[in-house]
Amino acid sequence: MKNLLDHLRVSVIATVVLAILVCGIYPLIVWAVGQAAFHDKANGSLIVRNRKVIGSRLLAQGFTQAKYFHPRPSAAGNGYDPTATGGTNLGPTSEKLISGIHKKTPDGKDDPANFDGVRDLVIAYRQENGLSQDTPVPADAVTRSGSGLDPHISVRNAMFQVPRVAKARGVDEHVVHRLIHQNTEREDLGILGEARVNVLMLNLALDDLQSARP
Repeated sequence: MKNLLDHLRVSVIATVVLAILVCGIYPLIVWAVGQAAFHDKANGSLIVRNRKVIGSRLLAQGFTQAKYFHPRPSAAGNGYDPTATGGTNLGPTSEKLISGIHKKTPDGKDDPANFDGVRDLVIAYRQENGLSQDTPVPADAVTRSGSGLDPHISVRNAMFQVPRVAKARGVDEHVVHRLIHQNTEREDLGILGEARVNVLMLNLALDDLQSARP
């Protein structure tokens, strides 16, 4: 009986000590280091303007106006929903992914299950950016990312959108090119991945440029 009580006492003490270390002290240390060394990233890389959070550097937003650069298509919820992050889960041979779904309900309205396929997105991208029918379209412009919230587009994708954005804003294309360069993130460690453009930061830079003009 005594040995049983001794084992029980040791077990209880070990559980309490580990609970304090693992569930209390360790998370507190990680939180403190994150706040001290990586404050912005630890708090979601939020962007604040006029004391109001308007977005995050890590999350895409659904820009649709001609004066803004457009992000990748999204399958997160109804599109760019941070509470329903996710992709389409469609394989490269999926007819739905390629051709989409375009149906009507009995009352003649668009079916809620309709889905724009890659072919639809290619046509729309070429039209909105004034491209010819045989212009190769960047893959990231017509495919949805795995999260549906990828904040970046390729540099090539951004360059195709320059004429539209410059025309809508009444600015020289060279100015827009310069802003793209300023908001381009290079390859990680100089070798991993590829250069990419943060769409939200680029669009905010465009707004700042125009608000500064007399």
